[in-house]
Amino acid sequence: MRPRTWIVATATYVGLLAAFWITARFLDFERHIGGHLTSSFAAFALLFAPYWFFGFGLAQVVRDRVRARAVRILLRGLLVLAYVVFALPRADVRLPYALAMLTIPVGVTALFELLPPAVNALTWQDAVALLIVGLPAEFGWLRPAWPQSGMGSMPKLLLMDAGLYAFLVVRGLERVGYDFRFRLRDLVVGFREWAFFALFGIGIGLALRFILFRGWATSVWMIATGWLVTFFFVAIPEEFYFRGLLQNLLEPRLGRQRALMLATAIFGLSHFNKPLPFAWRYVLLATIAGVFYGRAWRDRRRLTASAITHTGVDVVWSVWFR
Repeated sequence: MRPRTWIVATATYVGLLAAFWITARFLDFERHIGGHLTSSFAAFALLFAPYWFFGFGLAQVVRDRVRARAVRILLRGLLVLAYVVFALPRADVRLPYALAMLTIPVGVTALFELLPPAVNALTWQDAVALLIVGLPAEFGWLRPAWPQSGMGSMPKLLLMDAGLYAFLVVRGLERVGYDFRFRLRDLVVGFREWAFFALFGIGIGLALRFILFRGWATSVWMIATGWLVTFFFVAIPEEFYFRGLLQNLLEPRLGRQRALMLATAIFGLSHFNKPLPFAWRYVLLATIAGVFYGRAWRDRRRLTASAITHTGVDVVWSVWFR
């Protein structure tokens, strides 16, 4: 990582933390989480640091200069420390969850270190690692460790950090596209694919009575907050998992088109429990949207492009069509 890149990454990290702090105050977040805003925000900042700096080439730095041991120990400690910083002021430290937060990154790291995949395509080791990281996120197994309303993104950030280290550093997976150094084409492709989906996705949603138009009146703050929160806590984690990892690993096995279709189908099915027993309308719309997310990522293999499409779909839905 060049000194200039390091400066930009650090400055934008601080700027984003300031934006998240202002957003938390604007939304009266302290009341929603039952107090302890400072310690909760400190825990978030710890988890957000690897998430952000991996987007500026940290994986390459670790592979080239450290080869993991020091950073591995630091990352494991950081994930557990974030939970302790959050839970200790509340006198609510739950040892089983702390141990889970330690064993998940250790497990996926050990899997790739002890049994390294021989090809840059989907292997059984990748499948196991994807399940270790994905199932707790899908079924909310770590959610009771952060039980307060509005803290649901914390387990997702923790699992993201574990996945980033395991796949980008230890596995050395290529062409993931996890890069926060934005390019103009990210915006062009992202909004292009959003527009393609909107042409008929809104109509299908209305016809299925999955969405209902609420009117145009809204605030700029609501839209800006929706973009900020959705991009970082929904779109990027899901795009990293389903496009950067799954679709990427499937392509050498199945080819571009079949990999897109299979990754999209799995992405759609991951919405089956929203709500239970089987949200078939949500699954159908998510599957259709996933095609355009996958196309956006595949254009230049850039997660920021597909995350822009994903964010646009979710924000329009949540602001105007709930």
